[in-house]
Amino acid sequence: MFFHKLKFSALNKIDIFSPYLLLLITLLYILLAYLAFHYQIRGLISPSIDLYFYIFFGSLFYLLGINLPLILHKIFPSKFNLTSYRQFLGNSKREFKSKIDFPVEKIILALVIGGLVLQLGNIYSSGGIPLLSGHLKATAVTKIWLLSYLIFLPGINILLAKYPNKKYYILLALGILLFALTGYRTTTVVILLSAFITLYYTREFKGTYILIFIASILFLVLVVGYVAVQSIEWQQWSLNPLELFLYRAGYTLNVFDQLIPLKGSTQGSLFYYTLTGYFQSVDPRVIIGEAVLGYRHSSTSTIWGPALLDFGTWGLAVQMLFLGLILKLMHIIQVYKKGVFTAFYAIILSHTLVWIETGPTDLVVWIFYAISVILIIFILLQIKRKFKLEKF
Repeated sequence: MFFHKLKFSALNKIDIFSPYLLLLITLLYILLAYLAFHYQIRGLISPSIDLYFYIFFGSLFYLLGINLPLILHKIFPSKFNLTSYRQFLGNSKREFKSKIDFPVEKIILALVIGGLVLQLGNIYSSGGIPLLSGHLKATAVTKIWLLSYLIFLPGINILLAKYPNKKYYILLALGILLFALTGYRTTTVVILLSAFITLYYTREFKGTYILIFIASILFLVLVVGYVAVQSIEWQQWSLNPLELFLYRAGYTLNVFDQLIPLKGSTQGSLFYYTLTGYFQSVDPRVIIGEAVLGYRHSSTSTIWGPALLDFGTWGLAVQMLFLGLILKLMHIIQVYKKGVFTAFYAIILSHTLVWIETGPTDLVVWIFYAISVILIIFILLQIKRKFKLEKF
């Protein structure tokens, strides 16, 4: 009864999942880490002022990327006429359409089910439940896992975006369960978060649903993270779920702080192994641990850490500019085109938000970004062709 009486009108009017959300989550993340530093959980100490400078520096270039289309529009109004481009997108509702009448929904549904079957087979072949064993978890991210995730995540989001069938929520729930059993919070959170963003832009959502969703995300992060850590046989943890949650934020910022004096030292090898590590059994986060901590340990270093370690200050600037620009362009396009565009916007935004802690060291996410770039180019070519024809 209480939730029925409340009216969250502000939540209904604000575009909550615009690219600016990353900046808000960054502030929240720093606040969580501050609590860990304040209470000195497991001896955490406050980072140097340099850490906040690089977060601010990276955020500035991210903001520049978001606003780059508007800046170009103001400087070159004839070549970058955003008003005309938006009108074109609004008047062009059709997505990809083939001359052959493919049963698109059935094909995507088959791919989603195939992704679930592959993931089930991956868990079965591991010999147990990776969530409950650190040894099994360490070997759970296989080529089969990668393929199943590449198939399932876009597939379920496209189904939810294009076809309003409540039966697909069952497939979503199965996906969350199976990927949670691998013991990794990232994939579980991204599946739930991306699906919610997709539904947010393609369905009518009340403010109460948003609050329920936020509670669900927090519950998943706390439970999956806590169970996975407690199941690591070679580690002993005495922290409760909330303390562990805060500790992870503080520890990651500490790693980033220790990384700053080493900026540019890995000279691109980290990004190279991000793109090739799945095929060489090399974990980029272990490289971070070796470079920063001096021993083999898989370490997260925030969204700003890997680029800074690899390419220095301007490498970080280029990365954040790129992320802001691609997210903004996909956000603009999906507002008008929906469907596939909304699905991939939801996917890359979700992963980028998770990157605030984990860092951009995942091949699968860069693949999704590459697909998003292709979708943007497709739309830009359509716009270019449209305006060329109008000149004659």
